[in-house]
Order: sequence, then C-alpha cells, then structure tokens
Amino acid sequence: MTMLEPRDTADLCEIVAAANARGERLEVIGGGSKARIGATRDAVLVSMRAMSGVVDYDPAELVLTVRPGTKLSEVEALVAGQGQMLAFEPFDHGPLLGEAAGAATIGGVIAASVAGSRRVTAGSARDHLLGFAAVSGRGEAYVGGGKVVKNVTGYDLPKLMAGSWGRLGAMTELTIKVLPRPRVTLTMVMDGLDPTSAHAAMARALGSNADVSAAAHLERGVTLLRLGGFEPSVEARSAALPRILADFGVLRRVDAVEGDVLWREASTGYALAGAVLWRVHLPPARMPGFVASLATLDARWASDWGGGLVWVALDGTGRELREAAATAGGEAILVRADEAMRARIPALHPRSRGVALLEERVRRAFDPAGLFETGRFMEGHHANQLSA
Repeated sequence: MTMLEPRDTADLCEIVAAANARGERLEVIGGGSKARIGATRDAVLVSMRAMSGVVDYDPAELVLTVRPGTKLSEVEALVAGQGQMLAFEPFDHGPLLGEAAGAATIGGVIAASVAGSRRVTAGSARDHLLGFAAVSGRGEAYVGGGKVVKNVTGYDLPKLMAGSWGRLGAMTELTIKVLPRPRVTLTMVMDGLDPTSAHAAMARALGSNADVSAAAHLERGVTLLRLGGFEPSVEARSAALPRILADFGVLRRVDAVEGDVLWREASTGYALAGAVLWRVHLPPARMPGFVASLATLDARWASDWGGGLVWVALDGTGRELREAAATAGGEAILVRADEAMRARIPALHPRSRGVALLEERVRRAFDPAGLFETGRFMEGHHANQLSA
C-alpha cells in the first residue's frame, strides 16, 4: 500500500491536489494505533509522522500548540513536567487492538475524540481543542478557532474537527487547553452494589460538594470514585464522602497501583476478554437498564463516566446490542472485531437518514469530491441497517 509522508503544509496541499487530479482517496494516519477500527479500505496512506513537535507552549496561559504527528506520550510527558495535564485523559488504543503501546499521536486522539475517566467532569477532547490548522479536501489550508480561551469568533470549527476521524481535512497544527495536574489523587471503592444502586451512588457523589472527578462501575460490583487536588482538601473530602454515601455501603481507599488498574479497566475496557469489543455511549441514568438487557446475551461489561460509557465484550453481529443501545437513547461503536466482521458491520452507530444526510452535507462542504471518504465507516448505512 502506498504511503506518503508530507513534511509541512505545502507538501500536504500538493498531495491533496494530486490525489484529486487522479481521483484517488487519501487516508490520514498518525501512529496507526486505531487503524483496525472500521472496515478495510483501499486508499493512499498519508502519514503525519514527519509533522511532529511542539510549536508553542505557554504553561502560564495553559495553552499548548503542537503538530499532529507528535506522540501522545510525549505531549503528556511535556505538560506533566510543568505540573499540568490533558484534562480529558486520552488513552492509547493500541493495546486494545493487538498493537504495541506508544504509537498513538495527539492528532489521532483529537480526530477520534478519545477521552478517559475524567470526561464526566472535565469534558471531552472537543471541549479542550481551542483551535487548529488543516488542509481541506480541496487542497486548501484553513484554520479554525484560535490560540486563546476567550475571544474566539466565527463558527466553532474545533467542535466539528474533534471526532471527525480525518474526514473534514488533515490537521497540521492543534492548539489545546491544558489544566493543572492534581497534587494528590485518591481512589475510593465500594463493593457489592448492583448497577441501579451504583448509578444512584455515583450520581450523588458527582453532585456533592466532595468534588469527585471521576466515577465508574464494574460488572463484578465494584464502584470507583476518584478525588484529586491539594492534599488537605483531598483528605477532608475523602473523610466526608463516606458520610455522603453511608446508606449505600462502606467506602474504602485503595492504593495508587490498584486504583490505576481499576481505572484502566473502566476507561478502556482492556480487561474484557473476547474478540469483539463495543463502546456504548448513553445517558448515565439509562446504564442500569441497558446492562440488565445484556444478561441474556452472554456479554461482559465495564462502565465509566458515571454510567455514560459502557464497554461491552460480546460475540455475534451486535444487532441486539445496537438495538438495546438505541432503546436506551445511546449508540454502540464497534471498536474491535476481525476483518470479516468489520467489512459487514459499520463501526459507527448507524444514523437516521436525516442525520446521515446532514453529516454528509457538512463533510462535502470541506471535502467536495469525497477525497477523505475511504469507506472506513461505510457511509450510507441508516437506522434500518443496524447490522449485516
């Protein structure tokens, strides 16, 4: 398969122009950590590896501008050195998909809108993308947003670009808001709750003055709550939280190592065995009913975001799962499957016809010829095509 590697925006504009002239399709990739999500495709690969490095970082202003090919691990190490973090807590999909860890790039993370456990309180990737520069399907360079938190005018294009999977253009630069890293982080656990009680406990904790930053529930009855901040504040809030949740059970602290393992399980679904893995987004209050519907499907699951995210390991076509997700007001995304299944079943939850047509109009505004439409997400599948 052909792979091109632009060095700068001018190179990328030339690549797009040449592909348009030849009628080719282009797939923009970073580290390739999420390449196995979606159907296989026949496209020229455009690697952004050479377009890496920090453009500008102002810790005092909490703003980082970086090129898309920069590895996520390098970005995290850079901001951690200044006592800061990417507050939406992105993670590397490589280990979920049978790849080695460490290949994920910041451009790929933003393009796929990857967020971890803090999303429930800190927001998603799109909430932290202030601005970007990109090359459209016309081969034209353009910018969206800005490099300051305030005074950004015009259309909020960063909200569209985050989660677009590279179908609105190839990003060449990203400006991201960073936040101070908590001095101390503490995980507290409650055992034995069923999903209904766990949701009620998480909702109460998240709505309390304990300032809980993340909440998750695992299928085996483990409910997780995370606190962060300055040590005296964390200690005071961790002392108050058991009283706030006293009618649900007993809260216990776990050490940092155990806490990290539990949060990784909740935020990435890595511990769920099976060849097929789904990621379900839904209203948190609907989580108990949704996981109850999985009881007859021989599924395994783990939830995060206070119940708003459920990872599900389930063999088969996933028709029942997608129907259950839709009934709960959510959507199911196919994250891991073999090539044959990915060729039959769209990775993204099929949209209603009206929504699908609106999304297509937006994509055509940036990419009139469909240069970045590689068939990865099998566009054209609507609500009546939940599975093959």
